[in-house]
Amino acid sequence: MPRHRTSVPIARRLLRDFLTGLNARQHYGDSAELVLGELLTNAVLHARTPRERQVFVRFGLTASHLLVEVHDAGRGLPLPRPAGVDSECGRGLLLVARLAVDWGWRAREGGIGKTVWALLAPETGQGGPGCGAGVQA
Repeated sequence: MPRHRTSVPIARRLLRDFLTGLNARQHYGDSAELVLGELLTNAVLHARTPRERQVFVRFGLTASHLLVEVHDAGRGLPLPRPAGVDSECGRGLLLVARLAVDWGWRAREGGIGKTVWALLAPETGQGGPGCGAGVQA
């Protein structure tokens, strides 16, 4: 997908279609779309890569979890940052941590960029602290 803000709603629609096709939308829908939107928005806004570089999203569903991945060519690490009371940015990864069972990042194969992933359980919203590096999805 293009590394552009317009890719976010497209990716959400792709996830919605993926989950609907597997009769799993009612179990993951809104939380999964929010997590994907936050991860992809971070890749679009904060990955320091040439504009022509693209981002890649991938989803996987097992009997017990949904895996959402966003791949980008940027070197920067996804770290939650404190946001001021009036800040319009800076809460995305905190939302991901709250909604996901776990989340983290890993270097991409081939050494260019990273993959940021989140693992969601059905009926998420009561997720744990999501401290990141525990699960290599």
